[in-house]
Amino acid sequence: MWKEFKEFAMKGNMIDLAVGIIIGAAFSGVVNSLVNDIIMPPIGLLLGGADFSELFVLLKEGATAGPYLSLAAAKEAGAVTLNYGLFINTVINFLVVAWSIFMVVRMMNRFRKEEEAKSE
Repeated sequence: MWKEFKEFAMKGNMIDLAVGIIIGAAFSGVVNSLVNDIIMPPIGLLLGGADFSELFVLLKEGATAGPYLSLAAAKEAGAVTLNYGLFINTVINFLVVAWSIFMVVRMMNRFRKEEEAKSE
């Protein structure tokens, strides 16, 4: 059984998958920074200085009565909030990642077609 597991774990595809996961985790940090530090500030500025990460709807006040000037203050008071600004940031993160992956796959397909054309 150990030998079978070792063969499974050491297959090329498994190692490629592990490398992909590690690179994906690092890429996630880059994308989060791109969205939060580069993309969202100008969009927020265009929309009147809105900070998307601070956009929320108060569903129920916490122990300390509102109004809450920030999401952190609402959470600290124990308020129940609907954090739609964080959701907007997450959707933008997803779109950036999806676009990046699309571009990489598109480039790889183009290279593959060029290689096939050369070998014919």
